[in-house]
Parts: sequence; C-alpha cells; structure tokens
Amino acid sequence: MSSDFEGYEQDFAVLTAEITSKIARVPRLPPDEKKQMVANVEKQLEEAKELLEQMDLEVREIPPQSRGMYSNRMRSYKQEMGKLEKDFKRSRIAYSDEVRNELLGDDGNSSENQRAHLLDNTERLERSSRRLEAGYQIAVETEQIGQEMLENLSHDREKIQRARERLRETDANLGKSSRVLTGMLRRIIQNRILVVILAIILVITILMAITFSVRRH
Repeated sequence: MSSDFEGYEQDFAVLTAEITSKIARVPRLPPDEKKQMVANVEKQLEEAKELLEQMDLEVREIPPQSRGMYSNRMRSYKQEMGKLEKDFKRSRIAYSDEVRNELLGDDGNSSENQRAHLLDNTERLERSSRRLEAGYQIAVETEQIGQEMLENLSHDREKIQRARERLRETDANLGKSSRVLTGMLRRIIQNRILVVILAIILVITILMAITFSVRRH
C-alpha cells in the first residue's frame, strides 16, 4: 500500500513543479497567452487536489502504528498546496487588473488601490481557509483516534472471548478428570473390600481346618 502512496507523491511533486513554473510565467505573458495559462493552471491545481485526496485515503488505510510519518508528510503537502493556491490567486488578481485596465482605461493609482483591496480580501479568505483546514485536520485526527480506540476494544474483546473459551475447556477437562478419579477411587475401594472378604474367608477356612484336626485327635 505504501508503494501506492509513494507513486502519488511522485506525481504530486512533478505536478506542483509544473504549476510553480507556470504561475511564475503568467505576469510576463501576452494577454491571450495569460488567459490560456490561467485556465491551464486552474486545471492542474484541481488535479493536485485530487492527488492529495487519494494520498489522504491511502494514509487512512495504513496501520495506526505506522501512520504518523505519512500524516506528517501529508501536512507538508497540504501546506505546499496552500502556498501554490495563494501564489496563483495573486498572479490571477494581477492578470485581472491588467485586463480590466485595458478594457476600462483605469489609471495607475486606481488600479493599485483595487489591487490592494483585492489582496486584502484574499488574505481574509485565506485566513478563513486555514481555520477550516485546521478544523478539518482536528476532525481527521479525532476520527483516527476513534478508529484506534475501536480497534483496541475489538482486540480486547477477542482476548476476553479466547480467555472464556480456555476457561470452558479447563472446566470441561477438570470435569473429565474428576469423573476418572472418582471411578478409580471406586474401583480401589471395591478391590480393598474384596481383599478383606477373601482374607476373612481364608481365616475362617484355616480356623475350621484347625478345629477339625483337633477333634480328630
């Protein structure tokens, strides 16, 4: 399973490198090429998000004792994704300003003010996005803790069931042993009684023989 995660990692690294390169090129392109490049970057950002979702699903399938390292790597990739989206927003805002200026003929001061306003709004949106991401991370970690607790409870239940089965087997074996010992004791008592009876008969026989011999003399 970790090989699948590593494959997604390689794809994510290649894709984010391409996105970074394209974002850096956007401000220097002619208007027509900028529009096409912006659309291309948007598509690749969606692909990168899908890769992150696949990687996140793979991490959830990893056993809890080995999951920590992969979770740390996922946090790093998500931070990288957030930085890419932030850089792209800034690049896209600059591109939108240039297009609007070309269409409306805005002066430089107005453009700068609007750009500052848009960047301020973007910062607020990013802070909200970070809070949502933090909430999502807490929810994921809570889910992982819940899964681990359920797994531990399941293991404990299996141990208790095995202990009960061993106890039943022990009780059954003790019952069999008790019956065997009772039978042996009964036979021993019967044998001793038989020996005593035979001894009595032998003594009586000897006494009768002695009595008969004395009478003859």
